[in-house]
Amino acid sequence: MTYNFKVSGVCSKSVSFEIENDRIGNVSFIGGCSGNTQGVSRLIDGMGVNEAIARIKGIKCGHKNTSCPDQLAKAIENAVMRENKPE
Repeated sequence: MTYNFKVSGVCSKSVSFEIENDRIGNVSFIGGCSGNTQGVSRLIDGMGVNEAIARIKGIKCGHKNTSCPDQLAKAIENAVMRENKPE
């Protein structure tokens, strides 16, 4: 399933990604530092959701309390909660 999230506190505007069989794929940021967001996207491609969250959650960017990777971790957590929410 594809998820799209508006991010906050960072240079990028939004992030989209897929979760299939508890694996992250096709991560794409709109805006932000192109090299960094592409690097993060490629590094976690195919990674399990829990491992991805554990590796990137809490990363800060300079003086900011968050970063594009941290915002992605929050988006993944949000998506996982939505998937596991009883209907």
